[in-house]
Amino acid sequence: MIEPEGASFGTDGEFSERTHRDAEAHETETSDAEKPDRILELPASISSSDSASEPDIVEEEDEGARDPWLVRYLVRVGETVADWLCAIGDFAYFASQVFHWLLRLPRRGTLLPCAYEIGIRSLPVIALTGMFIGMVLSVQSYAQLKDYYLETRMGALINLSLVRELGPVLAATMLAGRIGSSMAAELGTMRVTEQIDALGSMGVNPIHYLVVPRFLGCVFLIPILTIFADFMGVVGGAYFSVWIFNIDWHFYLMNSNKIVGEVDIFIGVFKSFFFGATIGLIGCHRGFSCRAGAQGVGRAATESFVLSFVFILLLDLALGTIFEALDEVLFTPMPRQI
Repeated sequence: MIEPEGASFGTDGEFSERTHRDAEAHETETSDAEKPDRILELPASISSSDSASEPDIVEEEDEGARDPWLVRYLVRVGETVADWLCAIGDFAYFASQVFHWLLRLPRRGTLLPCAYEIGIRSLPVIALTGMFIGMVLSVQSYAQLKDYYLETRMGALINLSLVRELGPVLAATMLAGRIGSSMAAELGTMRVTEQIDALGSMGVNPIHYLVVPRFLGCVFLIPILTIFADFMGVVGGAYFSVWIFNIDWHFYLMNSNKIVGEVDIFIGVFKSFFFGATIGLIGCHRGFSCRAGAQGVGRAATESFVLSFVFILLLDLALGTIFEALDEVLFTPMPRQI
């Protein structure tokens, strides 16, 4: 058999092996040639999808920009009101839990340290506050009354202002800054470090263990501190009036006893019970609602003082109005004779 020139087929095994190698080489060349096209297909698809989604985003932005400013303003106002309502509801629920756990008295080991922190350690601040309030009232009263030759009536004016208004309000304000902020920072740190959660996991109610002792300390000790502040204010005012401005001591006391009565002292002390409850509830609530981080603890302490101060003023206005109305209804209106 004559083979064509240049052709060498070999045996059947060599032919099949050569054919197999040629097929593999062809597949390799084909796959290498197709790779660039396949690689280029993916970015093209991505770019096409991006280009398809861009008009939607632009349309949404255009729709938001086309909203009337009044609608956007009303939406923001609605969100703010909703946040306030949620905050009020959360505080009301917290207060209800505190009053619920008041039915079970706390242990002595938790109550006595809170009483010492709230009562004993606040005495220096309250003493200075009350004394300087009396001195300032004496200076201001003398400057106004000396032109009318009414210096001997200074005792009535100073002491009545102290026991009814300035003593309870300013003492509560000082205690809100010292006690309320301290409780908020302490409980806020316990919240951030998960100590409050640890109490719950051990089966101890955090409100009964942490909040109730502080609340009781504020309610029962702040009125006592208010009486102490009134006393120091009376002493400071009498010192400046008698020894600095040379006002007769007999007339000073006589006019004070004539004007200031037990009802005035009772009104001031009764207000301080509400002020103490307000300081205790707000301080503990801000601590329990503290956010994570050092900034959250500082914000909780600041919010505790600001909210306590605002509610003290609101309560003072409300209680003052109520007592004046009750005085006109229950008692015969009699002018104070100076």
